[in-house]
Amino acid sequence: MIATPDCLLLSMLASKAAPGLARTLTMARLRKWGCAHISDDAFLIASELITNAVAATPGEEIRYQCSLDVAGVLIAVWDASPTKPRVRPLVELTLDTLDVSEDHWDDNGGRGLPIVAALATECGYSPDPAGGKWVWARLKP
Repeated sequence: MIATPDCLLLSMLASKAAPGLARTLTMARLRKWGCAHISDDAFLIASELITNAVAATPGEEIRYQCSLDVAGVLIAVWDASPTKPRVRPLVELTLDTLDVSEDHWDDNGGRGLPIVAALATECGYSPDPAGGKWVWARLKP
């Protein structure tokens, strides 16, 4: 991804704390840009993309970018896995199929990428020439 001068770009450990850190730092940046009105969508997108990166490369480095350009607010996450993101088939959850164990409490149904696609004006992924991939979404301010 291409960083702009006012871009938030940080490297962090792929852990359960990563989405919260990104949300906290993103709020300050969105306020600075006058885009706080899209913060709910931006937070959800950032959380979903980071959660997927954590699942793909647990305990490794991931990178988070939030930038503003003429096309809107770009949220992008890099991880070292070359595996293309894939939308899992949606599963209708019932009380019998819901897995609330600690390992799976937030992994029921595969709705993350469809939610990102529904909220974003555009989204996708780009292989990184240095390895890994960037998964990104853009919001109109």
